[in-house]
Amino acid sequence: EIYFKNLSKQKQKEVMEKNGNNHKLRVCVATCNRADYSKLAPIMFGIKAEPQFFELDVVVLGSHLIDDYGNTYRMIEQDDFDIHTRLHTIVRGEDEAAMVESVGLALVKLPDVLNRLKPDIMIVHGDRFDALALATSAALMNIRILHIEGGEVSGTIDDSIRHAITKLAHYHVCCTRSAEQHLIAMCEDHDRILLAGCPSYDKLLSAKNKDYMSIIRMWLGEDVKTRDYIVALQHPVTTDIKHSIKMFELTLDALISFNKRTLVLFPNVDAGSKEMVRVMRKKGIEHHPNFRAVKHVPFDQFIQLVAHAGCMIGNSSCGVREVGAFGTPVINLGTRQTGRETGENVLHVRDADTQDKILHALQLQFGKQYPCSKIYGDGNAVPRILKFLKSIDLKEPLQKKFCFPPVKDNISQDIDHILETQSALAVDLGGTNLRVAIVSMKGEIVKKYTQLNPKTYEDRLELILKMCVEAASEAVNVNCRILGVGISTGGRVNPREGIVLHSTKLIQEWSSVDLRTPISDALHLPVWVDNDGNCAALAERKFGHGKGVENFVTLITGTGIGGGIVHQHELIHGSSFCAAELGHIVVSLDGPECLCGSQGCIEAYASGIALQREAKKLHDDDLLIVEGMSMKKEEIVSAAHLIQAAKLGNPKAESILRTAGTALGLGVVNILHTVNPSLVILSGVLANHYVNAVKDVISRQALSSVKTVDVVVSNLADPALLGAASLVLDYTTRRIY
Repeated sequence: EIYFKNLSKQKQKEVMEKNGNNHKLRVCVATCNRADYSKLAPIMFGIKAEPQFFELDVVVLGSHLIDDYGNTYRMIEQDDFDIHTRLHTIVRGEDEAAMVESVGLALVKLPDVLNRLKPDIMIVHGDRFDALALATSAALMNIRILHIEGGEVSGTIDDSIRHAITKLAHYHVCCTRSAEQHLIAMCEDHDRILLAGCPSYDKLLSAKNKDYMSIIRMWLGEDVKTRDYIVALQHPVTTDIKHSIKMFELTLDALISFNKRTLVLFPNVDAGSKEMVRVMRKKGIEHHPNFRAVKHVPFDQFIQLVAHAGCMIGNSSCGVREVGAFGTPVINLGTRQTGRETGENVLHVRDADTQDKILHALQLQFGKQYPCSKIYGDGNAVPRILKFLKSIDLKEPLQKKFCFPPVKDNISQDIDHILETQSALAVDLGGTNLRVAIVSMKGEIVKKYTQLNPKTYEDRLELILKMCVEAASEAVNVNCRILGVGISTGGRVNPREGIVLHSTKLIQEWSSVDLRTPISDALHLPVWVDNDGNCAALAERKFGHGKGVENFVTLITGTGIGGGIVHQHELIHGSSFCAAELGHIVVSLDGPECLCGSQGCIEAYASGIALQREAKKLHDDDLLIVEGMSMKKEEIVSAAHLIQAAKLGNPKAESILRTAGTALGLGVVNILHTVNPSLVILSGVLANHYVNAVKDVISRQALSSVKTVDVVVSNLADPALLGAASLVLDYTTRRIY
């Protein structure tokens, strides 16, 4: 709690204004049992620590209020939370009918409570039948629902209940990337899904320094050592009660034979639990010298017990989720957790006819120490959840929206979180400048950094790393979650390996350069690299004229001439990564020399370098400057001067631009006759000057079957950076890998 009181108070003024003048969000947290309270308590502490933003109401129901299950509501009081309402909702009987009756009783009692509290939002956890009653009541009473741990997969009826709550909930906090993908596949609104991690991990990952020996001795005896005892926690499987009781009986027989001190926790309140308790008493577990049978252990102490155990056995979700944070060996029994993501510390025993299989599993697992697993969280779930809560606009329509995937264009690959905008680090290596930008999923350049591109490999790579680290740090401040790094560079690139094979003459010392490895190692992020022309095509495919177009070509007209070809929605690289070197299509056998060493290339006519070369010749012959133009003595002649002269009626300049446009047009005609695209996109600073000339050449020179092609000028302000970002965004948010 002290930790959350010291959290920085990031103000959410815009949302507060939308929700009314300093309206506090009234949050109702409803907890049903000891397991869900371990996940909800960290969130409750966080809410309580920020009274300027939230009002907290705590509702307690379910097995919390039953003596046979430890009266666990007391631990909520010990944590200094005011319990606003206690609802006795459990119908005793511990069978299927009792579960149904318990849900019905909760549905009868909850409306009065919710009418009295009038919360803005209710937080519901997990997959228990009590939680289904809570979600149903809130949904029918038009109260927004935030569901914790949706999208996960396990066995028994819990799966169906969890997914039913997902469909009722308005907002979702999930723990793993797979769970997030499951929610998306279930057509939940991408903007209302937060990948935060498990809240209990915030406490787990800071729990190592406790006085654990006194806790172990209190529960297991004075003579017990660390890593020399077992924790057993097994619940009934409601879809196959008879078999789960038989497996519990075999488990106890195996534990008796294994002859190690064992802490056995009573099962939960599900149908079949009464029969499991009978099995425990029949075998004398409560009086056996090697066993300690308890109804409840406070979560803080339970953490220490499993962290230092020689093994945990049973079918509790705690075994496959929380215990992995300590690397404690786990034996998962039966089908109750089938489908859960697990670390390497978990050994599954799906079925057992005799105790021998379980006994063998104990012999394999007991006393081992596995690497700690953080599949379910990184210890920062609660700050993310609090930001998520603050971002909720109560004036938004309450009606849920489902994102059904379209039949053809799968736009559901774009996933925007309310809390943190999923973004990419985009790097553009030009001949003059080195640029790095944070680019959002929607193509917005959130932040951009520009430096002169160093001349040497070492200095260049050092500067790239420095700028990327700076941008990644800044991303946290602007609420952007960086998914990866995309790099656009001149030259021939092997995108599979992230290597620049050969560079253009504009970028020195830039051949056979592995960009992926050093940048990925430094930032711990995936890195994609591609040619700048290909990146421009990707930018058009995701954000520009090429969106939804099956076959198109992009031509960049700048310092050089480059491009990219998209065929059947996919970028073409070629067998040696040399496809779409469109600037080096030869349009004249005896034309001017190109930087590539050949003659008559498009680039030798229509690039910025080519136009600058011709402008210098005119200037040297005093044929460039016309009335209306002025140049300072020290000013360097550029392509811009040639264009200005042409606009002012300089016939020589006009002729050069006409020739350049014709050369580019002939190159486009060759492209049309080769790959037959339906769209040609001209990009770069010279595109507007060439578009009409290109259309004219097509009308005169192209075959009639391709004359109908559309030729347009790109409307993207920065295709190089957007294309580099597309490398990341197109792959990291793809729903099918």
